[in-house]
Amino acid sequence: MKLEHRYDKNKSLISQEEQEILAKKTVGVVGAGGLGGYLAELVVRLGVGKVIVIDGDLFEESNLNRQRFSNEDNLGEPKATEAKRALERVNSQVEIVAFHDRISIDNGEELLKEADLVLDGVDNARTRLLLQEICKQLEIPLVHGAIGGWYGQVSVVMPGDDTMSTIYSDPDVKGIEKELGNPSFTPALVASYQVAEALKLLLDRGEILRKKILYIDTLANSTSIIELE
Repeated sequence: MKLEHRYDKNKSLISQEEQEILAKKTVGVVGAGGLGGYLAELVVRLGVGKVIVIDGDLFEESNLNRQRFSNEDNLGEPKATEAKRALERVNSQVEIVAFHDRISIDNGEELLKEADLVLDGVDNARTRLLLQEICKQLEIPLVHGAIGGWYGQVSVVMPGDDTMSTIYSDPDVKGIEKELGNPSFTPALVASYQVAEALKLLLDRGEILRKKILYIDTLANSTSIIELE
């Protein structure tokens, strides 16, 4: 299936040459739930050539309010493999690799070794700090995102930066999502900002949120950028 007009609506933003660059890139998405589901779908629709989805969880009833690939028929199924199944229906030109596994210090570099960058779709500080270390070893960027209630945040961690350590000084601190919950709209919003940062990194365009954090407050209709160093 050629679908030659798939990227017509990209053309005012992404040139044909840049579209071809994206087709040669690989993006890792760690987490396939609230943030991760939207992250994976957005990069697949952009035309990134290969997407690696990593998640060790199964869909459960409480995911139905927000998680992109959860539905009443796939409760109890692995999030990563359900994401792969759905994404292949979106864009058969993209190679989707799914790992039903929890990322760890032992497997992280192997699972992400082909990635040009990684998108953070996880929900705890300890795993985010682990992703920072894995991306440092692989010498690739990490695009961080977090959500909770009406709020969200986004940052870019370049290899060797310790941004996650600045944001999460205590690896065992509970994320605000544990207290404030997650509605349907903040994962979609924050994922969009993350993928915009990823696109800039992949195409070497624009200003990125390196050593900065974008804070989003949808209740007050405000955004702010905080310098971290």
